[in-house]
Amino acid sequence: MKNYDWIVVGAGITGAAIAYELAKTGLTVLLLEQQETPDNATRYSYGGLAYWSGTTPLTRQLCEEAIALYQNLDLELDADTEFRELDLLLTIESDSDPQATAESYSHFAIPPRLLNIKEACELEPLLNPEAIAGGLTVKHGHINPAKTTQGYIQAFLRAGGTMHIAQVIDLPAISSANAGKLRGVRTSNETYHSENILICAGGFSRQLLKCADIPIKLYFTHAEVIETPPVDLNLRTLIMPANLQRFHLEAESTKVDELWQHHNEPVAPILDVGAVQFQDGSLRLGQISRVLTDPCANINAEESEKWLRTNIQQVLPKLGNLPGNWHHCLVAFSGDRLPLIGNIPGYDGIHIFSGFSNPLVIVPPLARRFAKFVAGGEDEIITQLSPGR
Repeated sequence: MKNYDWIVVGAGITGAAIAYELAKTGLTVLLLEQQETPDNATRYSYGGLAYWSGTTPLTRQLCEEAIALYQNLDLELDADTEFRELDLLLTIESDSDPQATAESYSHFAIPPRLLNIKEACELEPLLNPEAIAGGLTVKHGHINPAKTTQGYIQAFLRAGGTMHIAQVIDLPAISSANAGKLRGVRTSNETYHSENILICAGGFSRQLLKCADIPIKLYFTHAEVIETPPVDLNLRTLIMPANLQRFHLEAESTKVDELWQHHNEPVAPILDVGAVQFQDGSLRLGQISRVLTDPCANINAEESEKWLRTNIQQVLPKLGNLPGNWHHCLVAFSGDRLPLIGNIPGYDGIHIFSGFSNPLVIVPPLARRFAKFVAGGEDEIITQLSPGR
């Protein structure tokens, strides 16, 4: 059985990017993904790149690095990520104060510009003017997340990496005398050996580590969207609410960590009306976020889809009844909106790369930094994101 320098578990955008960067340094890397056809958070992402959204020196630096990286990523990966720039339109609810909402964005690297109702509807004619009090707009990057991930995977394979479709079911310890030291991962078919395991399984990361009795303050929501086939309508902008509820939901749900030890619903679900159209004409409409601590919890798809469509129709009337399918995935997050990156304290050889609140922007630069860090380089940013912080 071949031994690898690194085994990366999960081939969404996080796992694909870090596997590529590790292989690029000359390490032997195995990438494991449980599904032949991805059904993860990357697959159902809006694809937005919020370069403008840095609020601290750390996040601003990562956003700047991401801009430079994405401008050359198609050439580097020999792939079409569908990278482009478009207008982000943050809708302000009709009962909200536009000036106060705009002020709440003043600390961002590039504060969005305030629009009145008429200006917002001129920028996005599909909006219902009666549903908003105005909007905020800023230039926003955009990619096709599935194509970008595949680009990373193909570049990883060309760099000498190995990928298998297999579900990881255990993280076996070397021996009871060496508890906390891992030797590899076990799938339903076989065991793969490595001194370094990197968990990039998104919302399933917590459950996977829990099965190995490894505690970690990594959480997840159940996210729900509607995906349409290509349509003739032209959505000019990427729509999201200015007063996003998801971040508040995440913060509230992690106040009592003990609730995550059993199957609970710490807070009520929320719905943030958003929409984006991809270059093939298809739309992604969403999203509902539920905090159900059981990753395999059952969700009533019919009721959820009805809730989504009713609210989308209020803001974007022509989109609410478009043909499309409801989808559901897990989205990982941390307790402080910064990702968990690095060795898990007390467990030699087991690492985490997950919990990104702004993933598509900061994953690529952090993957590059992490690969250089484990190769022996110093990196203050990676150190700051340690799961032991």
